[in-house]
Amino acid sequence: MKQQVPPPFHLAIPVSDLEATRQFYTKILGCSVGRESTTWIDFNFFGHQVTTHLASEDSAVTVTNLVDDIEVPVRHFGVILDWDAWNILAQKLSGKNIRFLIKPHVRFRGKVGEQGTLFLLDPSLNGLEFKAFKKPGDLFARAADTLQ
Repeated sequence: MKQQVPPPFHLAIPVSDLEATRQFYTKILGCSVGRESTTWIDFNFFGHQVTTHLASEDSAVTVTNLVDDIEVPVRHFGVILDWDAWNILAQKLSGKNIRFLIKPHVRFRGKVGEQGTLFLLDPSLNGLEFKAFKKPGDLFARAADTLQ
């Protein structure tokens, strides 16, 4: 049976400075630029389309939740990489003087859902999370002690 490749997603987010956004997504994350105008830029975000729209003011209150004992934005996005690609990205970002909300580390070590994760903000304070599962099949797996 042929494994189905999920379709790419599209996400549009507000930003306060298009040039700072361009520098972050291209120079820090390695994304390429697609279409653009004076008020928005499309980025190839690991095969997905992330469109950044210039917004004169923040369009939402930043609500946070406690994750790994750190307050992180509830509204965030990211990509799930394979284990080796996540490690390469974590090393690359660690060498770029990035301020992490959650530094690269492994969560749930030895348990269902063991994953490498890191969390950072773009220049407009949009939350980004990058993770990889030690066992890719654990993406939606539930541990026996998961809350109902």
